Amino acid sequence: MVFAKVPQVTALFWVIKVLTTGMGETASDFLAHTIAPPVAVGLGGLGLAAALIVQLRVRRYLAGVYWLAVIMVSVFGTMAADVLHVGLGVPYLVSTIGFAVALAAVFLVWYATERTLSIHSITTRRRELYYWAAVLTTFALGTAVGDLTAVTFGWGYLLSGVIFGAVIAVPALLYRTRTLNAVAAFWTAYVITRPLGASFADWMGVSHERGGLALGTGPVTAAWAVLIVGLVTYLAVTRADAEPGDRPARAVSHPQG
Repeated sequence: MVFAKVPQVTALFWVIKVLTTGMGETASDFLAHTIAPPVAVGLGGLGLAAALIVQLRVRRYLAGVYWLAVIMVSVFGTMAADVLHVGLGVPYLVSTIGFAVALAAVFLVWYATERTLSIHSITTRRRELYYWAAVLTTFALGTAVGDLTAVTFGWGYLLSGVIFGAVIAVPALLYRTRTLNAVAAFWTAYVITRPLGASFADWMGVSHERGGLALGTGPVTAAWAVLIVGLVTYLAVTRADAEPGDRPARAVSHPQG
């Protein structure tokens, strides 16, 4: 029997996804300011590689394994986008366009070989590799977009978060009105969750001078991590987001007689 390697898309899926984007943003900033940036990037890359190896080796969707991989993608994707701007001086607008083109290329190759971009079809190693390539690119793109609005456009982190919170409702509305199909609506919303979560996490962590609450990137990372662990533990125990055929059977009580 072939099992799906990704969770079902539920309301809790989107909640955890937003939390991982925010945690990845602040964790990346915390590491970059705590240790040397090249070391932080190296550690982030190693952590991502290890998490993806474990995810690729398991035979079915496991909540803890899957979401750990997403977290590491978030951390490293943030680092990749930041390196382009901070390390190489690439403007956020240029990196946004570059990552958008890269994501389009991933989708084009994925569809050309598999004839589908649906996450419900992630049952083979090749499709899973395409999936994670797309996920990594969406995180890098979302990071660049969030920094573009907050810094380049001067909207700040809080206003950016509010705007992305409104924008993410658009693909849902278009899907409900049958204007956008399920696959396109999913990936559009998936990209938007990155700047949405990151904007609010940055707002909580950065200094007052930068328009934030000055809670610190370390404490914000820890607080969001606690929420993620709690929600993922719930999913791991209940398997509420697993495919129906991959859930534990519930005990059926029979009348005594």
